[in-house]
Amino acid sequence: MKFLMLPIFTTLFCVTSKSQNNDLQLWYNKPAEKWTEALPIGNGHLGAMIYGGVGEDRIQFNESTLWSDGPRDYNRKGAYQYLEPIRKLLAEGKQKEAEELAQEHFMGLRSNEKGYETRRKEWLQKVKGDVIISSPQWNNAQWESMQLPTLNGWETAGLEGLDGAVWFKTTFALPDDWQGKELLISLGKIRDLDITYINGKQIGSTEDITTNRLYSIPANLLKKGINEIEVQVINYFDKGGFAGTKGDREIFAIYPKERNGKESVKLKTVWEYWIQNDDAPAMPRYQADYQPFGELQLSSQVADISEYRRTLDISNAVSTVAYKSGNVTYTKEYLANYPDNVIAVHLKASGKGNVNYKATFTTVHKNYSIRKIDDHTLALDVAVKNGAMKATAYLYVDNKNGRVEVADKALQISNSDEATLYMIAATNFKNYRDVSADANAICKAKLAAVKKLIYEKVKAAHIADYKKYFDKFSLQLNGGIANSGLPTDERIKQFSITNDPALLTLYVQYARYLMLSSSRQGTNAANLQGIWNDLLTPPWGSKYTTNINLQMNYWPSESLNLSACTPPLFKLIKEVAEAGKETAKEYYNAPGFVLHHNTDQWRGTAPINASNHGIWVTGGAWLSSHLWEHYLFTRDKTFLQNEAYPVMKAAADFFVHFLVKDESTGWLISTPSNSPEHGGLVAGPTMDHQIIRELFSNTIEAAKALGVDESFRKKLLQKYDSIAPNQIGKYGQLQEWLQDKDDSSDTHRHVSHLWGVYPGKDITWNNEKMMKAARQSLLYRGDDGTGWSIAWKVNLWARFKDGDHAMKMLQKLLSDATAGKGSESGGVYPNLFDAHPPFQIDGNFGGAAGVAEMLVQSHMGYVELLPALPSTLPGGVVKGICARGNFTINMQWEKGKLMRADITSNAGSNCIVKCGDRTVAFKTVKGKTYSLDQALTLIQTK
Repeated sequence: MKFLMLPIFTTLFCVTSKSQNNDLQLWYNKPAEKWTEALPIGNGHLGAMIYGGVGEDRIQFNESTLWSDGPRDYNRKGAYQYLEPIRKLLAEGKQKEAEELAQEHFMGLRSNEKGYETRRKEWLQKVKGDVIISSPQWNNAQWESMQLPTLNGWETAGLEGLDGAVWFKTTFALPDDWQGKELLISLGKIRDLDITYINGKQIGSTEDITTNRLYSIPANLLKKGINEIEVQVINYFDKGGFAGTKGDREIFAIYPKERNGKESVKLKTVWEYWIQNDDAPAMPRYQADYQPFGELQLSSQVADISEYRRTLDISNAVSTVAYKSGNVTYTKEYLANYPDNVIAVHLKASGKGNVNYKATFTTVHKNYSIRKIDDHTLALDVAVKNGAMKATAYLYVDNKNGRVEVADKALQISNSDEATLYMIAATNFKNYRDVSADANAICKAKLAAVKKLIYEKVKAAHIADYKKYFDKFSLQLNGGIANSGLPTDERIKQFSITNDPALLTLYVQYARYLMLSSSRQGTNAANLQGIWNDLLTPPWGSKYTTNINLQMNYWPSESLNLSACTPPLFKLIKEVAEAGKETAKEYYNAPGFVLHHNTDQWRGTAPINASNHGIWVTGGAWLSSHLWEHYLFTRDKTFLQNEAYPVMKAAADFFVHFLVKDESTGWLISTPSNSPEHGGLVAGPTMDHQIIRELFSNTIEAAKALGVDESFRKKLLQKYDSIAPNQIGKYGQLQEWLQDKDDSSDTHRHVSHLWGVYPGKDITWNNEKMMKAARQSLLYRGDDGTGWSIAWKVNLWARFKDGDHAMKMLQKLLSDATAGKGSESGGVYPNLFDAHPPFQIDGNFGGAAGVAEMLVQSHMGYVELLPALPSTLPGGVVKGICARGNFTINMQWEKGKLMRADITSNAGSNCIVKCGDRTVAFKTVKGKTYSLDQALTLIQTK
């Protein structure tokens, strides 16, 4: 069939990308002060955060393979001997005993575990005995000042990476009428151990990070006038120092034990401190941490700044800072080029000879060196403490006119017309088993190529490579007002009180920008923070949490036309499948592979942390669904045969042997496991059964598509029919566990038992009763939560076809995270990074996937258009959104109604389209585009 295309749609679809580029910028009228105000750039290998300072500029950078620890064995040998005893205890209702047994015998091996307690005891005795407060060493120590408390550790006060012993001291004046009285001193929480003194005499000591320190001061230790408080704080790992307290408990105060009224002496909040020892023995760790590399600092002498503007143009992946000083206009461009694998900083100034900068390297790593390579090149070498990783970065400058000098561990650019800084970096990482690469040799070889680069060509190649993927999708949302004239941080504050759909468009495209910047062919998969991290001990190790967060990172990859970003994920899946074979054998005496709730660069797959949440067996099964989804979206049978199916089959084979019959119900159940991070170690969590059912179903379909393993298919089908089904409980809710024990007032951040609604398809509108029970569960859970939890709820409400509720979640997701809303309140930071809090990138990706799910769904065997369109987005145009069956869709809607859809068939699959109460089905030819009007009438094929 051939019909004339309506001209209005031709125009709309052609100009959408161009028109929206004007609004695809994050911009600010001041430099960043905090890391969560800085702007991210990245190419998958290298990532950097741009602060955009004027006199002092900071570019904090990362390299994707720089992690703590190194290749090692994570598995406790013979742990399977305790599997049946643990199962038996759970079957008898003895959860506490099961968790205790599992904690002792079923958790993974930790690094540096052997002999640690002896080393710690010896070190602790040393630092306790090293200093006597009255000795000359005490008075000769180099004391500095610190504002207390440091709620997120003394790391935030400049002591990043310090594990050891630090002395603090201050003074207070004793009121005359308190002489002879016993007093109390309240200091709040201290990490990890404190030994507290008054005038050199110990009054108390506690080793606990949750206990508020409240000590008695005997009257005979006090003296008239000024008294001194001395506290030795010993921190073994991670955050250290005075951590304050939650609520309104009075801290940093002294008052009489027999207190009259509220009288107290308020202590100073600026104390002196002295680092006594910064070499605590390496703490045993279950898994590794993603590491920062260093920081490039640019110094210049400028004054009287005006017309400052800092931007990140996500349509071209270029960040720019521009300002005037006197009559001179200065600009700095920052980009992370993938084809050449460099970070480039281009420095310009109007007039001649006005580019004058000093460039230096710094790092938070204790073991580092800075050295000169040649007259235009500086190097930074770092070695990760107590780990196997070593890394090198080179900084090379290409300048036009003027002079360059490398001296005193700095690179000086003087009187140039313009200059480009190129940064390259490498580590000794080869693969998760091998760290024998030579980072310096890699950088040295790369330097020869970098010296031939021309910035204009580097920038052009970067933009062309980036736009090849970014421009495949565009989105225009109409309605409300556009606040693009406001700086992005101000615009975020306005989003929940004004309808600004253009900010939602920016948010979706920003997620695509972040994915292209952190996950490219040949790189590591995006971790909890993508590729960006400035801390030696980042939140949750900035690793790969596989009970939701890693998977959420890749939720939008297929639907938002970024399938090209998935190879790093598939590489990770292949490697954990390899490593997880030994875990399956040692812990469950089973074939196939298993992955628990976290992994890292070294592909640890054993249970970690605590048995009440670390023993969760379906991480590998969930990841396997991404392989199948990729096939459904692309119809790439070669990928299915060579990459997907072997992993899917191995994951399924594990559960064929792992599932056991529940004696009380006769169903096959998953035990031991847990409903992620909620409710402790149990038998038969609902989420497990949903994931396993879908794994079996997907593996059966994959085997059919490939025409293989008929007997294995039959075995899976038999098991599938016996797995414990979804159940509706006494509150009309979908049960989270095998037993009906849900609490209708429970607002836990995880909504794990709703996995079958999204991202799975175990529960659909084909079973309306079960779908309504799942919806009831979500209503009980409430609308609040951490950033990623709110993002998950966006997708769930979209699957429930409630666009207005999904939009309500998006308003929470894009709320101002700096407004002090609490520890599990979500929102975004000024740079649009998602807040757990703190920063986790999964919320960015999950929220963008939710918008896609509101516009197009295809998980039920047909393509549904506008299934969950909110009333606040009555009109819009989307171009390049993808559906299963390898369909690409351009679509326009007005007044809440579909106007037109152009569906391109990239694989020649049969197509069923639904919108509202209308459905149309038609066969397609690969490469053809099929145009439908508002009634789903086929009006053109071309």
